[in-house]
Amino acid sequence: MDFLHWLFDAQLRIGDQVILWREIVGNVFGLLSALGGMRRKVWAWPVGIVGNLLLLTVFLGAIFGTPNPVNLLGQAGRQIMFIAVSVYGWRRWRESRADGGNAVVPHWATGRQRVFLVVALVGGTAVLTPIFSALGSYEPVWADAWIFMGSLLATYGMARGWVEFWLIWVAVDVVGVPLLFSAGYYASALMYVFYGGFTLVGFFIWARARDREKPRIETRFPDPTVRP
Repeated sequence: MDFLHWLFDAQLRIGDQVILWREIVGNVFGLLSALGGMRRKVWAWPVGIVGNLLLLTVFLGAIFGTPNPVNLLGQAGRQIMFIAVSVYGWRRWRESRADGGNAVVPHWATGRQRVFLVVALVGGTAVLTPIFSALGSYEPVWADAWIFMGSLLATYGMARGWVEFWLIWVAVDVVGVPLLFSAGYYASALMYVFYGGFTLVGFFIWARARDREKPRIETRFPDPTVRP
């Protein structure tokens, strides 16, 4: 319990800036989860959940009384989304590994699926922006909504095994870095800079894996681009 109290309250001071240690630790867990996802390891999911729980408390700064009294509702909401999808991913990848196959076999999305991703990203951002604005999210609100939708679609794409999901993360990072810096979440902003290069590496690794392996399993995640 003493460790949990320390983790919740501990701060790192750099000049006049204050950074919560749980923001740093949460992003480290997120990085480890991304590394596990790149290598298609089952442990990526539970490790990611721990990071999501920590970052959820960070991005609701006004609620938890942190030194940074700014709420990024898109950032906070996507932590909840991550947890929900991670439970599915954890179970699905464990089942695949138990059957002797890879956790996931990378493959390219179809043309229709790519159109779905683009339309969902732009349309979802447009729909969520006024909602986040009414709830008091940080300006520019559209950027927060973009990050939420991009994160949702990237996680969905990872569950589906689409190689393109890495490129969606790049789109999230491009918007996320300036937003987080302006909101004072410096640890997360710097981590986003690193993620940008990391996701490009992941894209090429999955693309090569796709060329080497033939799909042996089908994900049970529903495909909204295909009608019954």
